[in-house]
Amino acid sequence: MTEQTQPIGELTLRTLAMPADANAAGDIFGGWVMAQMDLSCGIRAAERARGRVVTAAVKEMAFAKPVKIGDTLCVYTHISHVGRTSITLKVEAWAQRYLSDLMERVTYADFVMVALDKEGHPTPVPAEI
Repeated sequence: MTEQTQPIGELTLRTLAMPADANAAGDIFGGWVMAQMDLSCGIRAAERARGRVVTAAVKEMAFAKPVKIGDTLCVYTHISHVGRTSITLKVEAWAQRYLSDLMERVTYADFVMVALDKEGHPTPVPAEI
């Protein structure tokens, strides 16, 4: 199997990995990367649902490569399925290495988001316009 060389999906978020996000060895915490992926899914799913969404599930996630201080984390999202109240997104996190054009995929996962009404109950996702 060959290594993926191009991101799949739409660039949804870019952010800089800073020292406060790292352990003593200079590796960025996996939880921080996952939080950025969750933010990206929230942005993309809320646009599609035209309203409030919450994270219902994150399917298997493994970290293939580390993110280092100074890298730009680029998160790509692709809506793979829209259910009655849920939206499933394929999410990829890529690191643009510090002061370089090199982009490497560091992790990916499927996130399931659920649309909510004003009272916080699941609500149908509107049809696409």
